[in-house]
Amino acid sequence: MKSDLAKLRHARSKKDFPDISLEENEYVVLKIKRSNIVPVLVWTGVILAAIFFVALTIMVNQTVDNGMFAMNASSRGFFSIVIDTVFGVVLIAALISMNVYGNNKLFVTNKRIIQQSQASLFASSTNVIDLVSIEDVSFKQAGIVEHLLKVGTLRMSTIGEETTYTFKYVDTPIDELETITHLVHVEKQEKDERVNRH
Repeated sequence: MKSDLAKLRHARSKKDFPDISLEENEYVVLKIKRSNIVPVLVWTGVILAAIFFVALTIMVNQTVDNGMFAMNASSRGFFSIVIDTVFGVVLIAALISMNVYGNNKLFVTNKRIIQQSQASLFASSTNVIDLVSIEDVSFKQAGIVEHLLKVGTLRMSTIGEETTYTFKYVDTPIDELETITHLVHVEKQEKDERVNRH
């Protein structure tokens, strides 16, 4: 019965997560994404920048030649092009950073943790950690900003080499921590049972 359920979950996970290479009877238990608060803050900044640039353009275009921004028509046209270019750069930077930010994911299966990391448009990596190799799972918040936004870093330390894997900008993952810790204990217990049988 347990084996049949694992096969069903495996089939469902292969359908729902085609980018992940799953082993036999392995299935995804958790998909952890970065917090949605960071994109909200970035797009708020872009909107504020747009308002500032529009206001600046209006002020420059409405001034007369002896006003605060004394410019002739060609200078005002050049200034408008500069403002549009700067805003275009801000918008493109925001789009790229949100694409990179959103492509960082952590999948927890019943056997492994699969971390897909992207540092830039052309730099990505995948880390795979067997649950039996994990010694400690913790969540760390550093500084007042992370406490106010209720985000932090999920940390997983491995046995032996003592490598620590981190996943930043996660909403406070109390339930996720419990689930990962439980899966680690279950996988270690099953490994011990397999060793004792042989």
